[in-house]
Amino acid sequence: MGNTLFDKVWDSHVVRKIEDGPDVFFIDRHFIHEVTSPVAFLGLENRGIGVKHPERTFATADHNTPTINQHLPVKDPLSANQLETLERNANKYGIRHWGLGDKNNGIVHVVGPEHGITLPGATIVCGDSHTSTHGAFGAIAFGIGTSEVEMVLSSQCIMQPKPKKMRIRIDGKLGFGVTPKDVALFIISKLTTAGATGYFVEYAGEVFEDMSMEGRMTVCNLSIEMGARGGMIAPDQTTYDYIKGRTFAPKGAEWDKALAYWKTLKTDADAEFDKEYTFSADEIEPMITFGTNPGMGIGINKNIPESEASGGGKASFEKSLNYMGFSEGEAMKDKKIDYVFLGSCTNGRIEDFRAFASVVKGRKKAENVTAWLVPGSHIVEEQIRKEGILDILQDAGFELRQPGCSACLAMNDDKVPAGKYAVSTSNRNFEGRQGPGSRTLLASPLMAAAAAVTGKVTDPRELIQNN
Repeated sequence: MGNTLFDKVWDSHVVRKIEDGPDVFFIDRHFIHEVTSPVAFLGLENRGIGVKHPERTFATADHNTPTINQHLPVKDPLSANQLETLERNANKYGIRHWGLGDKNNGIVHVVGPEHGITLPGATIVCGDSHTSTHGAFGAIAFGIGTSEVEMVLSSQCIMQPKPKKMRIRIDGKLGFGVTPKDVALFIISKLTTAGATGYFVEYAGEVFEDMSMEGRMTVCNLSIEMGARGGMIAPDQTTYDYIKGRTFAPKGAEWDKALAYWKTLKTDADAEFDKEYTFSADEIEPMITFGTNPGMGIGINKNIPESEASGGGKASFEKSLNYMGFSEGEAMKDKKIDYVFLGSCTNGRIEDFRAFASVVKGRKKAENVTAWLVPGSHIVEEQIRKEGILDILQDAGFELRQPGCSACLAMNDDKVPAGKYAVSTSNRNFEGRQGPGSRTLLASPLMAAAAAVTGKVTDPRELIQNN
């Protein structure tokens, strides 16, 4: 019997198998940020030990960073302390650190790929659940807890039970105005937020093969939102073209050697999965969420389902709708919104800003909308300027903020007020996720742009057709 892509990468990194226990698993790349690393470093200090492979760890500030006036001292004392602690620990242990003001700074899951740190066949961890993003390159990538961050820093290994394997295949061609974000939200709406619990997911089929690397990263980023340990896509020419020439990518003879290995990273024809799902591309339309978890999503032209049809508990479904101020059977289309957020490790890349600009070009921001447009890194910010996207945004009445996680989780000043509705390109719509009492509607950059210029939930295809 053949092996899956997941098997090939996992098995090649097992240092030791423990009978009836977890595997001792080697980690190639370790990303850290200011939120989950301080306690881990304190643990090292208390034990009197150092970082085993500092060259394999990369630190960037993102969660607590302000998205305006980054040249000024950070006002919030907790945020300032966390940012300073990350820099101090990185310097102490010889870890590469990209802090505020550094041209390489940005959201951890954006800067890793754009610098060529993320590579096919690698094992990658970070104290952040959306580490699954890096699986788009054919890597095994997943989030870990603080104690595990300390374990990786001290030993470059982690103890993990091997997950089960799932394959999700979607063939066909996506329809007009349907984006990778819509694909991900569609899958989660079908499987629910617990449907992939205990599994590592491989995405296969024509839809994923046709996606850009940025689209693949969006899909893998959201794997965690259906309970999966992570998600991955087999590397191909699209992957190799994206990586080649980036700062930390192999060069010369090392590139040729790496490429030969990467081309072996695909699931064998006779490999078996523990569970498989198959969908068709023509089932998917632009998606919008209506509840308080990413699985509560529908196509833009559908109505909110009744609780019996929701796939979840009736009480929890009704509680969610009550929090959102919605009712069963209502249409989501044309609902008034107050905020729009473009950014996060899900949709803060240049491709997302291009999509947003394609809709708002020649239009004006709705007066009732506050818009936060936050690039995922300084490199993305520079691309926005070079490509003329900033001019389009400013002509439409938008402002560009500075890189950071921003309103994805409201750990800085970017908080949506209680009771207000935000169309967000981020990854979670939990109660209070974007600020206490805030109400989040997850959507694609195209949907966010349409809402930003109309002031309501709008099918972006209607505006694109009129451009």
